[in-house]
Amino acid sequence: MYETFAHTADTGLRVQTADLNTLFAEAGQALFSLMVGNLDDVQTRSRVPFAIDGDDVEYLLVDWLTELLYAFESERWLFREFEVSIGAGELRATGLGETADTKRHQLEHEVKAITYHGLEVKQSPEGWSATVIVDI
Repeated sequence: MYETFAHTADTGLRVQTADLNTLFAEAGQALFSLMVGNLDDVQTRSRVPFAIDGDDVEYLLVDWLTELLYAFESERWLFREFEVSIGAGELRATGLGETADTKRHQLEHEVKAITYHGLEVKQSPEGWSATVIVDI
C-alpha cells in the first residue's frame, strides 16, 4: 500500500508492505502515480531490467527511485508494475510498462529529483515502511 502526502513545496511518498521486495515495487508505483494521472492505463508491453548495487536500504531506495526517474526522463518509460529482488548488496528488478504516449497518458507532476530529506526505511513486526520526499 502506498500514499502520497503534501510536504511544503514537495510531495512525500509513504509505503507500507509485508516485505522489502514489495516495498521497493510499491515505491516505484507510487512514484509513477505522481507522474501519470491514469497509471492503470499504462500497458505492460515491455520489460526493462534494472540492477543497482548497495547495502544501505535507505540509500538503495533513493538510488532505485532516481534510476526510475532517469528512465522516464531519458527514454520516456512509464512503468505500472515492478518485479523486485533485493539480495546481499544488490537490487535486481524489472519494470513493466511502455513509453509515454501523450494521446493516452495523462502526465501530471514533473518530478525533478528524489531527496534524502525525511528519508526513512524501517522494519517492524508488521513488515516494512518507507517515507521519501520527492522534489516536484
